[in-house]
Amino acid sequence: QVQLVESGGDSVQAGGSLRLSCAMSGDPLTPVCMSWFRQFAGKEREGVATLDKDGTTKYANSVQGRFIISQDNAKNTLFLQMNSLKPEDTATYHCALVRIPTDVECGMIDCSGRHCVTASNFGLDLWGKGTPVTISA
Repeated sequence: QVQLVESGGDSVQAGGSLRLSCAMSGDPLTPVCMSWFRQFAGKEREGVATLDKDGTTKYANSVQGRFIISQDNAKNTLFLQMNSLKPEDTATYHCALVRIPTDVECGMIDCSGRHCVTASNFGLDLWGKGTPVTISA
């Protein structure tokens, strides 16, 4: 019954910034962590950032220092602030929800395998349709 809808994607020049939003509706019913992953034109996926239940954040090496994941006070909107954008960041960005026990950390999600999973091997339970981001040189 939970739905995720991303927005904010656009076409910008390298070096620019964008802020993506992910609106969450419905009751997740259980503790959740939130994350962003991106899918490239070649269909490969990469975990981008994770926001754990305690506010801890983790980032992929490829975006470390440039991207920031955050959430509004009501916890119904997830954000991804993207700075110093590069052409390599061109992809469709998806937000995702992971239902996970309160005492288990999510850590950085890993999409190198068949499925994206948390550091503790919990799979993603829900993700949105994504918002496209295009960075021109």
